[in-house]
Amino acid sequence: MTDRPHQLLVHPQRHYNGGPKSQRGPSATKILAVLGGLPVGGTLLALAGLTLVGSLIGLAITTPLFIICSPVLVPAAIAIGLAIIGFLCSGALGLTGLVSLSWVLNYLRQASRSLPQEMDQAKRRMQDMAAYVGQKTKEVGQEIQSKAQEGRRT
Repeated sequence: MTDRPHQLLVHPQRHYNGGPKSQRGPSATKILAVLGGLPVGGTLLALAGLTLVGSLIGLAITTPLFIICSPVLVPAAIAIGLAIIGFLCSGALGLTGLVSLSWVLNYLRQASRSLPQEMDQAKRRMQDMAAYVGQKTKEVGQEIQSKAQEGRRT
């Protein structure tokens, strides 16, 4: 271990007193925003209360009618709901069919454009493969012939 003294760094601490702005009150724009927002907010709150009271009164009046007419309304609501679901499903399936048909047509168009190029490539590959097989056959034939000649000599 070394006997060097360690250095200790001391940083002066600064106390934050909020700065010069905290000694003043709220700004004029904040005061105007609050003064402008209070009437608007109060009016909207009053309208929300009136809407709630009107909804409760309407519900209290119409609940007996719904109970009396429920043998007619419930099946009608179910039938209307099923009809809406049927229309939505038929629209979704029709749209899916159109998209699928469009995809198939685009695929066939692209395939018909690239078909001659692919045929040329396939033809070149077949010619290359035939040349390769012919060369290999020739090499194997020469190898067999050379082994047959060695077999005659021995």
